[in-house]
Amino acid sequence: MSMLTPPGMGGQYRIKGDKYPRMRRNRRRRRIVLALIASVAALGLLGWGTLQLIDIFSGKEQRGTVAADGPDCKPAPSPSAPPKALPKPGQIKVNVFNATPRSGLAKETADELKKRGFAIGKVGNAAKEFDKKVKGAGILLGAKSAADSGFPVLGAQLAGAERQTDDRKGPEVDLILGKDFASLTKKEDAEKALADLAKPSPAPSATKNEKNKNC
Repeated sequence: MSMLTPPGMGGQYRIKGDKYPRMRRNRRRRRIVLALIASVAALGLLGWGTLQLIDIFSGKEQRGTVAADGPDCKPAPSPSAPPKALPKPGQIKVNVFNATPRSGLAKETADELKKRGFAIGKVGNAAKEFDKKVKGAGILLGAKSAADSGFPVLGAQLAGAERQTDDRKGPEVDLILGKDFASLTKKEDAEKALADLAKPSPAPSATKNEKNKNC
């Protein structure tokens, strides 16, 4: 009896010689491993294909072509707006009123405005509603139509003047001198301010979408 024969067993169950039973590998495990490898490879290919489709539809693949062969996307110069048609000083009639305790201030200011080409109307003390009640350098008072015509031109002569409108129909503008008034703006500075007002202003630039519409 061989030493490999279990005790109590003999006959046909006895193992003879020096040969051992050959153990076969588990084919089922091999199939599972191969299936897992194939699944991982398939998922990788699917992910790569998805990224390629995203790049194509988002236009990344065509950027180089558009830059080389597409339309010229250089920003076009913005057209300038026409210069403002401001009236000349001689076309503006100015009434000068003194709302301060200093005597002769209205006449001195009116004389200086006359030298600068303005037409002078009434000169005297301010009305009761303004007398000694104007805290700033002064007030420009006129019709609503003066907001874009007489006010900018006369305002260049007195920086910091407050602007107010009333229901008057005439083109004249009141200059009411206030508590902080010292003197008119220097003539050269006032002329420079008027020149800047007459310059054309740049038109609004195109929006980002409009610039990139053909790019």
